[in-house]
Amino acid sequence: MTALVLAGQRGGTDPLAAARGVSHKALLPVAGVPMLLRVVAALRAAPAIGRIVVSIERPETTLAALDGLSDVIQRPAEASPARSVAAILEELGTPLLITTADHALLSAAMVTHLLNAAPPEAAALAALARRETVLLEFPETQRSWLRLRDGAFSGCNLFLLTRPEAVRVVGFWRELEQHRKRPLTMAWMLGLLPLLRYAFGMMTLQGVARALERRCAVRLGFVELPFGAAAVDVDKPSDLVLVEAALRPAGRSPG
Repeated sequence: MTALVLAGQRGGTDPLAAARGVSHKALLPVAGVPMLLRVVAALRAAPAIGRIVVSIERPETTLAALDGLSDVIQRPAEASPARSVAAILEELGTPLLITTADHALLSAAMVTHLLNAAPPEAAALAALARRETVLLEFPETQRSWLRLRDGAFSGCNLFLLTRPEAVRVVGFWRELEQHRKRPLTMAWMLGLLPLLRYAFGMMTLQGVARALERRCAVRLGFVELPFGAAAVDVDKPSDLVLVEAALRPAGRSPG
């Protein structure tokens, strides 16, 4: 299948990138290796991945000085992540695995687990990690948790679109992006009943999937990953410290 790495950035230069003197966060050295190359290496090591696409602004110049991408398809990033996904989905179709360039701890094992555990009936699914799993490996990490009746979860920046009808999920994602600075509007787009169930601690992970299914008119699913590192990306300086500490002592390999 095809794997898409979202490496673009929204709204000018990222502060972490600027602090390290690179144009994009994707190019930020983590334990001496640009994050993008770590993600690409992990995808190459996953047996199911047949081709890799990197979506970034002006790839012909942005990636020109980066060795190790000769077999990678390069495409210009669109105005938003969802638009970039939509463009690649239209060009290359499904199945399409999606991740981000700041997922510096991504491994082939995470990708393989997601693919093996994917519910066969789901046209689109997302990977999550349980709070206990993440904190066991990274007790200092500060993440946003989806707090549900059956546990608290963090997203893993790892998604799978398995069938053409998943385009409807991407369409809903694009709608959400249009309201990304209006959280209340985004919440209302899911409907009143799911909001009330979440507010009163009654919502379950399956309930979230069913609410999204009603909105997108397509079967969805979640896969819980048993890897704490799957939920740790590099969004802020403290994340960079955690990730480099995880990589350096053990000589961790992207595969």
